[in-house]
Amino acid sequence: MRRTVATWTTAVLAAATLASCAESERDDSGSGGGGDDGTFVFGAAGAPEMFDPFYATDGETFRVTRQMFEGLLGVEPGSAEVVPELATEWTPNEDGTEWTFTLRDDVTFHDGEPFNAEAVCYNFERMFDQNDAGQVAGEYWGYVMGAFSNDAESSLYQGCEATDEFEAVISISGPTSGFPTMLTLESLSMQSPKALEEGDANGIAAEGEGFSFPDYANAPVGTGPFSFGEYDEANGSITLERNDDYWGETAKVSEIVFRVIPDESTRRQELEAGSINGYDLPNPVDWAALEEDGNTVEVRDAFNILYLGLNPEANPQLEDLRVRKAIYHALNREQLVQTQLPEGAEVATQFMPSTVSGYNTSLEPYAYDPDEAKRLLAEAGAEGMTLNFAYPTEVTRPYMPDPQKIYEALRTDLEAVGINVKVSTAAWNGGYLDNVSGEPGKYDAYILGWTGDYDSAYNFIGTFFGNLKDNDFGTDVMPWGKQLADDLKAADAIVDEDERGAAFEEINQQIMEEYLPGLPISHSPPALVVGPGVEGLIPSPLTAEEFDTVTVSGE
Repeated sequence: MRRTVATWTTAVLAAATLASCAESERDDSGSGGGGDDGTFVFGAAGAPEMFDPFYATDGETFRVTRQMFEGLLGVEPGSAEVVPELATEWTPNEDGTEWTFTLRDDVTFHDGEPFNAEAVCYNFERMFDQNDAGQVAGEYWGYVMGAFSNDAESSLYQGCEATDEFEAVISISGPTSGFPTMLTLESLSMQSPKALEEGDANGIAAEGEGFSFPDYANAPVGTGPFSFGEYDEANGSITLERNDDYWGETAKVSEIVFRVIPDESTRRQELEAGSINGYDLPNPVDWAALEEDGNTVEVRDAFNILYLGLNPEANPQLEDLRVRKAIYHALNREQLVQTQLPEGAEVATQFMPSTVSGYNTSLEPYAYDPDEAKRLLAEAGAEGMTLNFAYPTEVTRPYMPDPQKIYEALRTDLEAVGINVKVSTAAWNGGYLDNVSGEPGKYDAYILGWTGDYDSAYNFIGTFFGNLKDNDFGTDVMPWGKQLADDLKAADAIVDEDERGAAFEEINQQIMEEYLPGLPISHSPPALVVGPGVEGLIPSPLTAEEFDTVTVSGE
């Protein structure tokens, strides 16, 4: 929520006024029926790793969990605006370190347990108190809160108290532009305390290159318009059932079925055959033909970044700024955007899109200059260096419509300047993300990206570089890593919006000119497509669509 104020007191009072006046867009006419029969079948690009949103990090998992879980705050469908969800009001104290949340009094979890202030505090303490494996898997908490209970002094979260049955007070260590907006994150959704306890929800353990999840992760219990049905892993099918006791307007269809279809061309064939009703990220070259066949293609605004990540912990040669700049100059990003990305995509100049406050308009794209790349490599003594460079399979992402084709274009450019590329690959949820995020990560370089969770510079560059102990760029081995993390936290705590934006603009310039921890590639406007007879789907710039408003005719 953007605001320009003179003092923190003014800011929090303004926030309190806005929050108190906010009205949920949901029809809270109550429970019971109201939905039409029918099934909405959606073609998913990848399989979820499990179904506990707290441990999730990828869009395919969140696409499923989003239908089942809700947070204290929500996002207005079709926008990035923060609105009430399970909390109806939120009010800070004078210094912004305590936030009082007034809760809905008519909500139950899918297992019949009541939603109240005690449930809220149970959830926050559960998220805060994680074992070693949980601290690695619970990436979103680490990004936004900074630390877990074993390092409580470093955590933004400082405690939760149920001051009344439907009033909870959450304490934080200091003001930040991200709180309470971060409570819209799917990972911070409210879950049934009874189910969490009975399913040993925090019993996560490291297992090989990934994790072994407890029983609860495959039997989740939330408050949303759909509840968990079953996961037929062998056939790649997830079924969610309508929650007829939902506190708001009940869903229009009786169930949602997600069919995992990693190949985009196969998803299109299934849509044409009528065996699915929609899918995300259609190939941009197919948009016109899909429309001509009677389908509806919804193009979202670009609110993302594709980047080439670099890991100096895995390859010490990447500690040299000249080497990182050489790699950047080797990439013909303009050609990549024109040949591999949809119309409206653009070359990135920094790690955030231009619509986010703090974007630095003075930055220009690094020039495609193979000769300069060769010169810098020679100067750094890195001629003929080998780069273990990776890409994911079995996935399509909003910023990365065809990972292999994008990878091959980048690989060709790198080899053209004398860099030896060792090709590495793994399935998106079959080792790739774990290999990127491990300690240390296994790849020297990799392609990955980010779709913003909300309109905040810190949600982009703070997520990437704000946690020195836990980020995918190995900044903890760089002499400037701590300074960058400290500067990001300091900028995020600035109350005045203009001053905060200016601080982030300066940091963006330092990142691109002095640090270059990774290489921003592009921003892409992603689309999703639904077949004839599907109505009510509201596209989200955050790629955070909710399917309770969807109807399917002709069944």
